[in-house]
Amino acid sequence: MTNSKYIVRKPIKDMRGRTIGHEIQYYGENQAYATEESGSDFAAADTIYSLLLQNTDKVFKGSLNFMTFTTNLLMKQTPKLFATSDLVIQVGEDVIIHPLAMRFLERYSKEGYRLAINDFQFSPRYFSIIDKFDYIKINFQTVADGSIRNIVDMAHSMNKRCIATGIDTDELYQKAFMMEVDAMQGRWVAERLFTTVHSSSFLQSNFFRLMVAINRDDPDVEEIENIISMDAVLTYSLLKIVNSSYFALRNRATDVHQAIVVMGLGQLRQWIYLLGTGNGDDDPDNSQEEFLKVSFMRASFCSELIKLAKDMPIARNEAYLMGMFSMLNYLIAAPMEEILADLPIAQEVKDALLYHDGRCGVLYDLVLSYERADWAAIGDLADTLEIPVNLLTNTYFQCLGEVNSIWKQLTETSDGLAPEPAPTAT
Repeated sequence: MTNSKYIVRKPIKDMRGRTIGHEIQYYGENQAYATEESGSDFAAADTIYSLLLQNTDKVFKGSLNFMTFTTNLLMKQTPKLFATSDLVIQVGEDVIIHPLAMRFLERYSKEGYRLAINDFQFSPRYFSIIDKFDYIKINFQTVADGSIRNIVDMAHSMNKRCIATGIDTDELYQKAFMMEVDAMQGRWVAERLFTTVHSSSFLQSNFFRLMVAINRDDPDVEEIENIISMDAVLTYSLLKIVNSSYFALRNRATDVHQAIVVMGLGQLRQWIYLLGTGNGDDDPDNSQEEFLKVSFMRASFCSELIKLAKDMPIARNEAYLMGMFSMLNYLIAAPMEEILADLPIAQEVKDALLYHDGRCGVLYDLVLSYERADWAAIGDLADTLEIPVNLLTNTYFQCLGEVNSIWKQLTETSDGLAPEPAPTAT
């Protein structure tokens, strides 16, 4: 863990489970992000600048990002590195007790930046400045229930949005509902998405692109492969059917490319039409899209990390499938053991997904730990795989930028035309 620096985006979800933004959390030099010590200030500023050099327009653009700033960073105009539409300036007690810092916050607010106060307390010092903030964040692990209710009622009376933080258990999750907050964040919030089983369904816009691609006069097999590889359900369904007794393969197809070659464009077109008649879930509020996006991000992250890991028993395309298939039990509405039983993927991948065993299990756990911002586990797991910890954050944001860019193409169409072909995913 020595000299380790990590940056993670933690989801903030509204009461319907939709992600409204992310908190950017930083860990470096064994210190949490943005404490008031000058050394941490320097590390935070250095990290922010580094982010901007890593194509963060793809990572932050179009998303609401809550970032903590100290007094020094506010005075150095650091928030102005970000567009007003993408940033929520988040501050803690060290800023609200600093008169000069509050003046800077007022300027930022006038320029269009939204402001959030972290760990709001039931005290006159906090209530005197509540009108200056757009978001009030309340730590449900430290604030008493009666105080929470009073804070929420007062904030709502002033048209402020309340975000419950520290929601790490079901008990706190239920309490947040009872207190009528507007949004929540915490480990339980991030993982609760994965507790509701959805029926088998693919992303409609992805399927639309696939229909257009397969019906071109001269279909591009690479384009078709890329589109299918971005969707866990499409990938699963294709491998399942091509390895069925209908095709009677001597050697099973183990990836999307092989499956397309075996099936041929004619039968692939028929399979796509068949899928189109059976997928009727077009509810824009359905969290299916978020399941698919998480699986796509895991697939990308796994396939990049395996290039850095030592002595791995699987190839990069298998690592991609490991990440992609890690969400299947929430998308297919069946136990993972049953889903993986007949899939032609390496046993090491199955053992990783089912039991977290072997070096593949370590790689899978590293991806999960990064999602959760489990700082200690990240360093230990990276050391086990002999992955240089200084490369983790760059790799994570590279994958995140590519996934966001491709996802935008998948979900945005114009004038009835499909987006341009996406970059190669594997």
